[in-house]
Amino acid sequence: MRYAFIQNHRKAFPVSLLCQVLEEGRSRFYAWLKRPASPRARENRRLVEAIKAVHYRSRQTCGSPRIPTDLQAQRQTCGKYRMAQLMRRHGIVSRHKRTYKATTNSKHVHPVAPNSLNRQVTVVKPNRNWVSDITSIPLKRGGCLWP
Repeated sequence: MRYAFIQNHRKAFPVSLLCQVLEEGRSRFYAWLKRPASPRARENRRLVEAIKAVHYRSRQTCGSPRIPTDLQAQRQTCGKYRMAQLMRRHGIVSRHKRTYKATTNSKHVHPVAPNSLNRQVTVVKPNRNWVSDITSIPLKRGGCLWP
């Protein structure tokens, strides 16, 4: 983790300074750079590419429960917890459908205003026809904002 930090910030700061601050040896950092990736890391990279392919092919609707079955069809295996962890680590999130929320209650006992325009919207005189729209704007904390 420290070596990855040094690698990410070595363009902004000298490696010797970063190693000194993090109490790491410079030679150990350069040895880490030359070391090949572990088999697990290589497998994770391959799996992430396969996960992204399935995820985008499904128009980003597949999540961690459905992706393993698609990968098994391609003869690739991965546990569900590892799959979820890799998706979380790489920011792969499925889109959810919004639930339908009715904003109009047509079955009420209040009187309904008559439709005097009856879709005849040609203006004869100013201030003769006034129309409006009732729009509700949902809030994150719940409820609606009425203009």
